[in-house]
Amino acid sequence: MTDFLNFLNTAELDTLTKIPGISRQLAGNIIAARPFDFVEDALRVKGMGKNLLGRAQSHFEAELNDSESRAMIPVQEEAAAIEKSQPKVESSARKEPSAFARVIRSILHFVWSVIKVVITLAIGILIGGAIYFWGLPLFNQRFVAPVEQNTSRIEQLSSEVTALNEKIASLQTQLEDVNSRVDTIEKTIEAHSASLAQLEEMQTRLDDEMKNGNDTRALELKREIMLTRSIEYLSRARLYLSQSNFGLAREDAQSARDLLAQLQGGAPEYQVDALAQIIARLDMALGNLPAFPVIAVDDVDIAWQLLMNELPESEAEAAITQTPEVAPTFTFTSTPTPEPATVTPTP
Repeated sequence: MTDFLNFLNTAELDTLTKIPGISRQLAGNIIAARPFDFVEDALRVKGMGKNLLGRAQSHFEAELNDSESRAMIPVQEEAAAIEKSQPKVESSARKEPSAFARVIRSILHFVWSVIKVVITLAIGILIGGAIYFWGLPLFNQRFVAPVEQNTSRIEQLSSEVTALNEKIASLQTQLEDVNSRVDTIEKTIEAHSASLAQLEEMQTRLDDEMKNGNDTRALELKREIMLTRSIEYLSRARLYLSQSNFGLAREDAQSARDLLAQLQGGAPEYQVDALAQIIARLDMALGNLPAFPVIAVDDVDIAWQLLMNELPESEAEAAITQTPEVAPTFTFTSTPTPEPATVTPTP
Protein backbone atom coordinates (compact mmCIF):
# COMPACT_ATOMS: atom_id res chain seq x y z
CA MET A 1 0.00 0.00 0.00
CA THR A 2 2.88 2.35 0.84
CA ASP A 3 4.43 1.74 -2.58
CA PHE A 4 1.14 2.55 -4.29
CA LEU A 5 0.81 5.79 -2.22
CA ASN A 6 4.37 6.69 -3.29
CA PHE A 7 3.37 5.93 -6.89
CA LEU A 8 0.39 8.27 -6.67
CA ASN A 9 2.56 11.06 -5.20
CA THR A 10 5.47 10.69 -7.65
CA ALA A 11 4.09 9.29 -10.94
CA GLU A 12 4.39 11.55 -13.94
CA LEU A 13 1.55 12.57 -16.27
CA ASP A 14 2.43 10.04 -19.00
CA THR A 15 2.73 7.25 -16.43
CA LEU A 16 -0.67 7.97 -14.99
CA THR A 17 -2.34 8.13 -18.41
CA LYS A 18 -1.17 4.57 -19.11
CA ILE A 19 -3.60 3.35 -16.45
CA PRO A 20 -6.92 2.34 -18.15
CA GLY A 21 -9.64 4.86 -17.40
CA ILE A 22 -7.37 7.77 -16.40
CA SER A 23 -7.38 10.58 -18.96
CA ARG A 24 -4.86 13.37 -19.20
CA GLN A 25 -7.28 15.77 -17.48
CA LEU A 26 -7.81 13.33 -14.61
CA ALA A 27 -4.05 12.74 -14.36
CA GLY A 28 -3.54 16.51 -14.17
CA ASN A 29 -6.12 16.74 -11.41
CA ILE A 30 -4.29 13.97 -9.48
CA ILE A 31 -0.96 15.77 -9.83
CA ALA A 32 -2.54 19.08 -8.73
CA ALA A 33 -4.06 17.46 -5.62
CA ARG A 34 -0.78 15.84 -4.46
CA PRO A 35 0.65 15.04 -1.97
CA PHE A 36 -1.77 12.48 -0.55
CA ASP A 37 -1.45 11.38 3.08
CA PHE A 38 -3.42 8.22 2.44
CA VAL A 39 -4.43 6.33 -0.63
CA GLU A 40 -8.08 7.16 0.13
CA ASP A 41 -7.30 10.89 -0.20
CA ALA A 42 -7.13 10.36 -3.96
CA LEU A 43 -10.91 9.79 -3.94
CA ARG A 44 -11.38 13.54 -3.35
CA VAL A 45 -10.01 14.22 -6.80
CA LYS A 46 -12.78 15.10 -9.25
CA GLY A 47 -13.40 12.12 -11.55
CA MET A 48 -11.70 9.56 -9.31
CA GLY A 49 -13.85 6.73 -7.94
CA LYS A 50 -13.25 3.61 -5.90
CA ASN A 51 -13.36 1.35 -8.96
CA LEU A 52 -10.90 3.52 -10.86
CA LEU A 53 -8.60 3.76 -7.82
CA GLY A 54 -8.69 -0.03 -7.45
CA ARG A 55 -7.94 -0.39 -11.16
CA ALA A 56 -4.94 1.96 -10.80
CA GLN A 57 -3.66 -0.04 -7.85
CA SER A 58 -4.04 -3.30 -9.78
CA HIS A 59 -2.17 -1.77 -12.73
CA PHE A 60 0.59 -0.55 -10.41
CA GLU A 61 0.98 -3.98 -8.76
CA ALA A 62 1.00 -5.72 -12.14
CA GLU A 63 3.72 -3.37 -13.42
CA LEU A 64 5.67 -3.78 -10.18
CA ASN A 65 5.62 -7.59 -10.37
CA ASP A 66 6.61 -7.53 -14.01
CA SER A 67 9.55 -5.23 -13.37
CA GLU A 68 10.78 -7.31 -10.41
CA SER A 69 10.73 -10.53 -12.42
CA ARG A 70 12.80 -9.00 -15.22
CA ALA A 71 15.11 -6.74 -13.18
CA MET A 72 18.59 -7.86 -12.20
CA ILE A 73 20.64 -6.28 -9.44
CA PRO A 74 24.26 -6.01 -10.86
CA VAL A 75 26.06 -4.41 -8.00
CA GLN A 76 25.52 -3.47 -4.42
CA GLU A 77 26.05 0.22 -5.18
CA GLU A 78 22.76 0.40 -7.06
CA ALA A 79 20.98 -1.26 -4.17
CA ALA A 80 22.61 1.20 -1.82
CA ALA A 81 21.61 4.07 -4.06
CA ILE A 82 18.04 2.80 -4.16
CA GLU A 83 18.06 2.46 -0.35
CA LYS A 84 19.34 6.01 -0.01
CA SER A 85 16.79 7.44 -2.36
CA GLN A 86 13.89 5.44 -0.88
CA PRO A 87 13.72 7.28 2.45
CA LYS A 88 13.70 10.64 0.70
CA VAL A 89 10.66 9.66 -1.38
CA GLU A 90 8.89 8.30 1.69
CA SER A 91 9.67 11.45 3.62
CA SER A 92 8.42 13.63 0.79
CA ALA A 93 5.33 11.41 0.44
CA ARG A 94 4.64 11.56 4.14
CA LYS A 95 5.01 15.31 4.29
CA GLU A 96 1.84 16.79 5.74
CA PRO A 97 0.23 19.99 4.31
CA SER A 98 0.90 23.19 6.18
CA ALA A 99 -1.56 24.82 8.62
CA PHE A 100 -2.07 27.78 6.28
CA ALA A 101 -3.09 25.44 3.47
CA ARG A 102 -5.56 23.72 5.78
CA VAL A 103 -7.07 27.07 6.86
CA ILE A 104 -7.39 28.18 3.25
CA ARG A 105 -9.01 24.86 2.34
CA SER A 106 -11.47 25.19 5.28
CA ILE A 107 -12.31 28.78 4.33
CA LEU A 108 -12.92 27.78 0.73
CA HIS A 109 -15.09 24.89 1.85
CA PHE A 110 -17.08 27.22 4.16
CA VAL A 111 -17.46 29.85 1.44
CA TRP A 112 -18.66 27.22 -1.02
CA SER A 113 -21.19 25.94 1.55
CA VAL A 114 -22.44 29.48 2.13
CA ILE A 115 -22.74 30.06 -1.61
CA LYS A 116 -24.76 26.86 -2.00
CA VAL A 117 -27.06 27.92 0.87
CA VAL A 118 -27.52 31.38 -0.65
CA ILE A 119 -28.24 29.92 -4.08
CA THR A 120 -30.74 27.50 -2.55
CA LEU A 121 -32.46 30.33 -0.67
CA ALA A 122 -32.53 32.49 -3.79
CA ILE A 123 -34.09 29.69 -5.82
CA GLY A 124 -36.65 29.09 -3.05
CA ILE A 125 -37.50 32.82 -2.88
CA LEU A 126 -37.91 32.96 -6.66
CA ILE A 127 -40.16 29.90 -6.65
CA GLY A 128 -42.20 31.27 -3.70
CA GLY A 129 -42.54 34.68 -5.36
CA ALA A 130 -43.66 33.08 -8.60
CA ILE A 131 -46.23 31.00 -6.74
CA TYR A 132 -47.46 34.01 -4.73
CA PHE A 133 -47.62 36.60 -7.50
CA TRP A 134 -48.54 34.34 -10.41
CA GLY A 135 -49.59 30.90 -9.26
CA LEU A 136 -52.02 31.93 -6.48
CA PRO A 137 -53.94 34.51 -8.59
CA LEU A 138 -54.13 32.02 -11.46
CA PHE A 139 -55.31 29.27 -9.12
CA ASN A 140 -57.86 31.65 -7.59
CA GLN A 141 -59.07 32.72 -11.04
CA ARG A 142 -59.24 29.22 -12.49
CA PHE A 143 -60.55 27.22 -9.52
CA VAL A 144 -61.52 29.22 -6.40
CA ALA A 145 -63.53 32.00 -8.09
CA PRO A 146 -65.66 29.61 -10.24
CA VAL A 147 -66.38 27.48 -7.16
CA GLU A 148 -67.47 30.55 -5.18
CA GLN A 149 -69.62 31.77 -8.07
CA ASN A 150 -71.24 28.35 -8.45
CA THR A 151 -71.86 28.18 -4.71
CA SER A 152 -73.49 31.63 -4.73
CA ARG A 153 -75.57 30.70 -7.78
CA ILE A 154 -76.66 27.43 -6.14
CA GLU A 155 -77.73 29.31 -2.99
CA GLN A 156 -79.64 31.82 -5.13
CA LEU A 157 -81.32 29.03 -7.08
CA SER A 158 -82.18 27.26 -3.82
CA SER A 159 -83.86 30.41 -2.48
CA GLU A 160 -85.70 30.86 -5.79
CA VAL A 161 -86.84 27.24 -5.72
CA THR A 162 -88.07 27.70 -2.14
CA ALA A 163 -89.97 30.85 -3.13
CA LEU A 164 -91.45 29.06 -6.15
CA ASN A 165 -92.53 26.13 -3.97
CA GLU A 166 -94.22 28.53 -1.56
CA LYS A 167 -95.90 30.31 -4.47
CA ILE A 168 -97.03 26.98 -5.94
CA ALA A 169 -98.48 25.97 -2.56
CA SER A 170 -100.31 29.31 -2.37
CA LEU A 171 -101.61 28.89 -5.92
CA GLN A 172 -102.76 25.37 -5.12
CA THR A 173 -104.67 26.71 -2.11
CA GLN A 174 -106.23 29.40 -4.26
CA LEU A 175 -107.04 26.85 -6.95
CA GLU A 176 -108.76 24.63 -4.41
CA ASP A 177 -110.73 27.64 -3.18
CA VAL A 178 -111.69 28.57 -6.75
CA ASN A 179 -112.68 24.96 -7.49
CA SER A 180 -114.80 24.93 -4.37
CA ARG A 181 -116.45 28.19 -5.41
CA VAL A 182 -116.98 26.88 -8.95
CA ASP A 183 -118.62 23.76 -7.56
CA THR A 184 -120.85 25.92 -5.40
CA ILE A 185 -121.75 28.10 -8.38
CA GLU A 186 -122.45 25.04 -10.52
CA LYS A 187 -124.73 23.61 -7.85
CA THR A 188 -126.49 26.96 -7.50
CA ILE A 189 -126.95 27.19 -11.27
CA GLU A 190 -128.46 23.70 -11.25
CA ALA A 191 -130.79 24.73 -8.46
CA HIS A 192 -131.86 27.85 -10.37
CA SER A 193 -132.38 25.77 -13.51
CA ALA A 194 -134.56 23.28 -11.60
CA SER A 195 -136.52 26.14 -10.05
CA LEU A 196 -137.02 27.74 -13.47
CA ALA A 197 -138.26 24.44 -14.90
CA GLN A 198 -140.68 24.08 -12.01
CA LEU A 199 -141.92 27.65 -12.40
CA GLU A 200 -142.35 27.26 -16.12
CA GLU A 201 -144.34 24.11 -15.57
CA MET A 202 -146.51 25.88 -13.01
CA GLN A 203 -147.09 28.81 -15.38
CA THR A 204 -148.08 26.40 -18.17
CA ARG A 205 -150.65 24.80 -15.88
CA LEU A 206 -152.01 28.18 -14.88
CA ASP A 207 -152.33 29.18 -18.52
CA ASP A 208 -154.34 26.04 -19.17
CA GLU A 209 -156.61 26.77 -16.23
CA MET A 210 -157.10 30.39 -17.25
CA LYS A 211 -158.33 29.35 -20.68
CA ASN A 212 -161.41 27.90 -19.06
CA GLY A 213 -162.30 31.12 -17.22
CA ASN A 214 -161.06 34.55 -16.09
CA ASP A 215 -159.89 33.70 -12.62
CA THR A 216 -158.46 36.75 -10.85
CA ARG A 217 -156.57 34.59 -8.32
CA ALA A 218 -154.94 32.56 -11.11
CA LEU A 219 -153.91 35.79 -12.84
CA GLU A 220 -152.28 37.06 -9.65
CA LEU A 221 -150.48 33.77 -9.20
CA LYS A 222 -149.29 33.85 -12.81
CA ARG A 223 -147.83 37.33 -12.29
CA GLU A 224 -146.02 36.12 -9.17
CA ILE A 225 -144.61 33.15 -11.06
CA MET A 226 -143.44 35.36 -13.97
CA LEU A 227 -141.81 37.75 -11.51
CA THR A 228 -140.11 34.88 -9.72
CA ARG A 229 -138.92 33.47 -13.04
CA SER A 230 -137.42 36.86 -13.90
CA ILE A 231 -135.55 36.87 -10.60
CA GLU A 232 -134.29 33.35 -11.25
CA TYR A 233 -133.11 34.27 -14.76
CA LEU A 234 -131.24 37.32 -13.47
CA SER A 235 -129.70 35.31 -10.63
CA ARG A 236 -128.47 32.67 -13.02
CA ALA A 237 -127.21 35.38 -15.43
CA ARG A 238 -125.10 36.85 -12.62
CA LEU A 239 -123.58 33.43 -11.98
CA TYR A 240 -122.83 32.98 -15.68
CA LEU A 241 -121.12 36.40 -15.71
CA SER A 242 -118.93 35.36 -12.76
CA GLN A 243 -117.85 32.38 -14.87
CA SER A 244 -117.24 34.63 -17.93
CA ASN A 245 -119.92 32.65 -19.77
CA PHE A 246 -121.27 35.76 -21.50
CA GLY A 247 -123.42 33.97 -24.09
CA LEU A 248 -125.58 32.14 -21.56
CA ALA A 249 -125.70 35.24 -19.36
CA ARG A 250 -127.08 37.25 -22.28
CA GLU A 251 -129.74 34.61 -22.95
CA ASP A 252 -130.91 34.66 -19.33
CA ALA A 253 -130.93 38.47 -19.25
CA GLN A 254 -132.99 38.49 -22.45
CA SER A 255 -135.45 35.94 -21.01
CA ALA A 256 -135.83 38.04 -17.85
CA ARG A 257 -136.34 41.19 -19.95
CA ASP A 258 -139.09 39.49 -22.03
CA LEU A 259 -140.92 38.30 -18.93
CA LEU A 260 -140.73 41.77 -17.32
CA ALA A 261 -142.01 43.34 -20.55
CA GLN A 262 -145.02 41.03 -20.42
CA LEU A 263 -145.59 41.93 -16.77
CA GLN A 264 -145.32 45.65 -17.56
CA GLY A 265 -148.25 45.42 -20.00
CA GLY A 266 -150.71 44.26 -17.33
CA ALA A 267 -149.00 45.60 -14.22
CA PRO A 268 -150.66 48.09 -11.90
CA GLU A 269 -149.68 51.72 -12.29
CA TYR A 270 -147.58 51.80 -9.10
CA GLN A 271 -145.24 49.13 -10.55
CA VAL A 272 -144.94 50.45 -14.13
CA ASP A 273 -142.14 52.95 -13.41
CA ALA A 274 -140.13 50.43 -11.41
CA LEU A 275 -140.47 47.80 -14.14
CA ALA A 276 -139.49 50.41 -16.75
CA GLN A 277 -136.25 51.17 -14.84
CA ILE A 278 -135.43 47.47 -14.55
CA ILE A 279 -136.10 46.86 -18.26
CA ALA A 280 -133.92 49.90 -19.14
CA ARG A 281 -131.04 48.44 -17.12
CA LEU A 282 -131.43 45.10 -18.85
CA ASP A 283 -131.48 46.80 -22.26
CA MET A 284 -128.16 48.47 -21.41
CA ALA A 285 -126.72 45.13 -20.24
CA LEU A 286 -127.89 43.38 -23.41
CA GLY A 287 -126.32 46.15 -25.50
CA ASN A 288 -122.94 45.70 -23.74
CA LEU A 289 -122.88 41.90 -23.93
CA PRO A 290 -120.67 40.25 -24.93
CA ALA A 291 -118.40 43.11 -26.03
CA PHE A 292 -118.27 45.02 -22.72
CA PRO A 293 -118.98 42.50 -19.92
CA VAL A 294 -117.57 44.72 -17.15
CA ILE A 295 -120.27 47.35 -17.73
CA ALA A 296 -122.96 44.70 -18.25
CA VAL A 297 -122.20 43.16 -14.84
CA ASP A 298 -123.14 46.40 -13.07
CA ASP A 299 -126.35 46.79 -15.06
CA VAL A 300 -127.45 43.20 -14.35
CA ASP A 301 -126.65 43.63 -10.63
CA ILE A 302 -128.64 46.88 -10.43
CA ALA A 303 -131.61 45.29 -12.25
CA TRP A 304 -131.51 42.30 -9.90
CA GLN A 305 -131.39 44.55 -6.80
CA LEU A 306 -134.25 46.70 -8.09
CA LEU A 307 -136.33 43.62 -8.82
CA MET A 308 -135.61 42.10 -5.42
CA ASN A 309 -135.98 45.18 -3.19
CA GLU A 310 -137.49 48.15 -5.01
CA LEU A 311 -140.65 46.78 -6.66
CA PRO A 312 -143.57 48.38 -4.76
CA GLU A 313 -146.40 46.22 -3.57
CA SER A 314 -149.03 48.98 -3.28
CA GLU A 315 -149.78 52.60 -4.26
CA ALA A 316 -148.87 53.83 -0.81
CA GLU A 317 -145.52 52.07 -0.93
CA ALA A 318 -144.90 53.48 -4.43
CA ALA A 319 -145.63 57.01 -3.16
CA ILE A 320 -143.17 56.89 -0.27
CA THR A 321 -140.47 54.79 -1.94
CA GLN A 322 -137.94 56.54 -4.18
CA THR A 323 -135.69 54.42 -6.24
CA PRO A 324 -132.03 55.27 -5.48
CA GLU A 325 -129.80 56.05 -8.38
CA VAL A 326 -126.88 53.62 -8.50
CA ALA A 327 -123.82 54.64 -10.54
CA PRO A 328 -121.99 51.89 -12.41
CA THR A 329 -118.49 51.10 -11.08
CA PHE A 330 -117.08 49.34 -14.18
CA THR A 331 -115.37 46.64 -12.07
CA PHE A 332 -116.15 43.06 -11.25
CA THR A 333 -117.47 42.77 -7.72
CA SER A 334 -117.97 39.75 -5.58
CA THR A 335 -121.73 39.55 -4.91
CA PRO A 336 -123.46 37.00 -2.72
CA THR A 337 -124.82 34.03 -4.58
CA PRO A 338 -128.63 34.34 -4.69
CA GLU A 339 -130.57 31.41 -3.41
CA PRO A 340 -133.15 29.93 -5.82
CA ALA A 341 -136.66 31.05 -5.06
CA THR A 342 -139.25 28.51 -4.07
CA VAL A 343 -142.83 29.30 -5.06
CA THR A 344 -145.74 27.21 -3.89
CA PRO A 345 -148.93 28.09 -5.80
CA THR A 346 -152.10 28.34 -3.82
CA PRO A 347 -154.65 25.94 -5.24
